Amino acid sequence: MTDSPAGPGPTATPEGAPVRVLLCDDHAVVRAGLLALLGSEPRIEIAGEAGSGEEAVAAAAKLRPDVVLMDLQLGPGIDGVEATRRIAATGVHVLVLTTYDTDADITRAIDAGATGYLLKAERPEELFTAIHAAAQGRTTLSAPVASRVMDRMRRPRPTLTDRERDILAQLSQGLGNRDIARALFISEATVKTHLGRIYDKLGVDTRAGAVAVAKEQRLLS
Repeated sequence: MTDSPAGPGPTATPEGAPVRVLLCDDHAVVRAGLLALLGSEPRIEIAGEAGSGEEAVAAAAKLRPDVVLMDLQLGPGIDGVEATRRIAATGVHVLVLTTYDTDADITRAIDAGATGYLLKAERPEELFTAIHAAAQGRTTLSAPVASRVMDRMRRPRPTLTDRERDILAQLSQGLGNRDIARALFISEATVKTHLGRIYDKLGVDTRAGAVAVAKEQRLLS
């Protein structure tokens, strides 16, 4: 697991003080297990829990925890990335805790302002360490996540055709396939074909992932 200083951002929790944590996960059984685990660590205090992105945003605003432990997939409503974006914008640290480690998920979460990105397969000690690091504003990544980030940085920048860039630009505006086809005067089938090639080149499998990676690699003008 890597741990490095983050840039200017939210205020750090005073050294030695208990870290107040808000837990967000849409599975009640998972939440119960994590709450019990976190409760076993004397230097961690449970500030509250949330079962959806909307609940997490509201609870973070009300409780002002030191760290929000955030899952990415939260069922109906806003997902963990959007919840992270809204919470991080208020100055509260968000530590992602998820089973997902695709390039798109990692890129979207970090772009949204997550302080760290941890996988649920980590040992309890690693989770505790990451929470305390997040409270201090330090970035912590699970080893597999750090490896993916480094691999992506070393990877040659993908080459997109002019048409693929056009479609990506439309995609970044939130347009669906039909609207993209109309805007570019091509068929929906052609749009789908180009999207498949774009996904392959960017190493993603979702529209949001494609836009996130394209922005990260400055493929959109």
